[in-house]
Amino acid sequence: MPNQYPFWLGGMAASISAACTHPLDLAKVRMQTKRQDGSKPPGMFKTMRLAIAEGGLSSIFQGLSASILRQMTYSMVRIGAYETIKARMTNGKKPSTTQLIISGAFAGGLGGVAGNPADIVLVRMTTDARLPPEKQRNYRNAIDGVIRIVRDEGASALMRGVGPNTARAMLMTSSQMATYDVTKNYLMMTSHPKIRLKDGLALHIVASGVAGLVATTICSPADVIKSRIMAKENGSLTQLIRKSLRNEGPQFLFKGWTPSFMRLAPNTILLFVILEQLKGLYRGVLTVAPS
Repeated sequence: MPNQYPFWLGGMAASISAACTHPLDLAKVRMQTKRQDGSKPPGMFKTMRLAIAEGGLSSIFQGLSASILRQMTYSMVRIGAYETIKARMTNGKKPSTTQLIISGAFAGGLGGVAGNPADIVLVRMTTDARLPPEKQRNYRNAIDGVIRIVRDEGASALMRGVGPNTARAMLMTSSQMATYDVTKNYLMMTSHPKIRLKDGLALHIVASGVAGLVATTICSPADVIKSRIMAKENGSLTQLIRKSLRNEGPQFLFKGWTPSFMRLAPNTILLFVILEQLKGLYRGVLTVAPS
């Protein structure tokens, strides 16, 4: 029987990882959403420099409380559900790649719905500084953002963009978690001694780096659309896509890929390395705990 870990373990690992990479997440969201004057958004590093110049160093951590709330909803549910669904599908046997992908898709869907409110607040808080002063929302923190959205726009507004967000979460979890497990198992079991790795830090870093690359590329289109919807750009989903294709071409679907990868790669590495360490600590606690 596989080890059973607390459901919240993934949320804790994801929160620590997100706190470390939040400035890159802020740059990614600002690059993916349109500027008020309609001009082309600057590159990742210029976006971060502009944010610091306008609001000081603390400005690149704008929306951090929403990021933590998102991880303790979205990531906690998707990672915890992935492990549970995977264990139930395989019944203790070695899972196939198809089973890992299916487990990730179902878990990601659950996480996408659970994390949607926090995701909306996160997108709004990270793009707020780009709005004219009279249109800025100035949420004090994530909870204040949720309360004000419900008060001003109704509870249904917390589910704005839940479709593309859930699709993105399904793509993210199935690609990220499955790629990590497949790469990790391959590197441990391969017959090629030069690339074979023992279970440890080096293996976790390599496997999570590959997972970050695959997940970034697969999720980019859904991520861009999700960010634009949650930033409350006008029009329906179809109108948004048509307008973006007409004005920017199909490459708009991969806008922000570089900051997405530069955020997701270290985020994924930190996530899995921290998660593996937390699992090890938990196993150690169980070992020394009295019967």
